[in-house]
Amino acid sequence: MTSAPKAVVLVSGGMDSAVTLAIARAQNFELYALSVEYGQRHMSELEAAQRVAARFGAVHKTVKVDLRSIGGSALTADIDVPDRAQAEAEAGGIPVTYVPARNTIMLSVALGWAEVLGATDIFCGVNAVDYSGYPDCRPEFIEQFERLANLATKVGVEGEKITIHAPLIKLSKADIVREGVRLDVDFAMTVSCYQADGEGRGCGRCDACRLRAQGFKDADVADPTRYRADAQSG
Repeated sequence: MTSAPKAVVLVSGGMDSAVTLAIARAQNFELYALSVEYGQRHMSELEAAQRVAARFGAVHKTVKVDLRSIGGSALTADIDVPDRAQAEAEAGGIPVTYVPARNTIMLSVALGWAEVLGATDIFCGVNAVDYSGYPDCRPEFIEQFERLANLATKVGVEGEKITIHAPLIKLSKADIVREGVRLDVDFAMTVSCYQADGEGRGCGRCDACRLRAQGFKDADVADPTRYRADAQSG
């Protein structure tokens, strides 16, 4: 009897990574969920990642990488999180919520763990449709990282192909919600807000909250997100 192939799945605790984990399970992979504590503003999303991983029966690992020590982002430095980062992106700029090299570093850690596990499949929840203008969420980035993965690893040099899966990359937020519903994702477990409180409640004003809420609305699915008492102000 052939055992299921292993896959490392980046799981942040947000809705996109939860759906990505569900997709990997539906494809019959043995799941290894990886979360990265990089110095983000709150721990509630990492707690959500643990819940999501447990729900789908994944082995879960959290790795610490201190990106706060270099700063450069509203998520890792003393910079205010904007209410409308999307407006900045639409004006041609990259929002201050972009974390320099975050996806590159996370995928690199996932690649290392995959090599140790003997896995040749890595899943991440990046999206190039309803997103905030981040350069490391584009298809070109995923394609180039996959090339790097196959050049820079023992397994790649020895002839096995490492595949980076980004199953949500061309989906709208509404499509992601619908796919999650189909795959029995409990979105109430997830946390998307850039500045959620200790209980995981969203601010209702940041770009992540706005995109999440619009996704549920457009999908005509009840939004289970919990918000802070002051979420509707501002």
